[in-house]
Amino acid sequence: MNRSKKIAIISHCIINQNSVVKGEYKDINIFFPFIKKLFEENIGILQLPCPETEYYGLRRWGHVKEQFDNCGYRKYLEKIVNSFVDIIKEYINNGYEIVGIYGIAGSPSCGVNLTCSANWEGEISLYKDKEDIVSRIKMINESGIFMEIFKSVLDKNKINILFYDVDDFI
Repeated sequence: MNRSKKIAIISHCIINQNSVVKGEYKDINIFFPFIKKLFEENIGILQLPCPETEYYGLRRWGHVKEQFDNCGYRKYLEKIVNSFVDIIKEYINNGYEIVGIYGIAGSPSCGVNLTCSANWEGEISLYKDKEDIVSRIKMINESGIFMEIFKSVLDKNKINILFYDVDDFI
């Protein structure tokens, strides 16, 4: 089989739901048709690292975009993205086409067109109950913090790649 010289870049949890916050994971079969289509079209896959797992570990709570929007996490993400952009440049410089970057709708890090938002801060006991906390979460039409930074670094490097929420393909 010949190389297609086409690559899709995907969020980590599309093929590894073990990295997702406990209780939020999806049946991996949900993503299977998307992955199968990439394989059928002979499109290679580059899996992004999971920034939340790397930075906060597997035993983390769910977060919203605003909690990740801080100097320390942004610096960490810029380091990851800059390293990954070097890999992208290598493929592009050798005649490969990056067919897209695929994120996860609603993710505070990897959402492309939709992310979760809330004004959370302070001591958790200040909230009436769990429902009070959950009721504050809103889905907003923005990118998660990781994808936001990814887009910015690609722009600075004059690399044009389309971003998609994988949820639009399943």
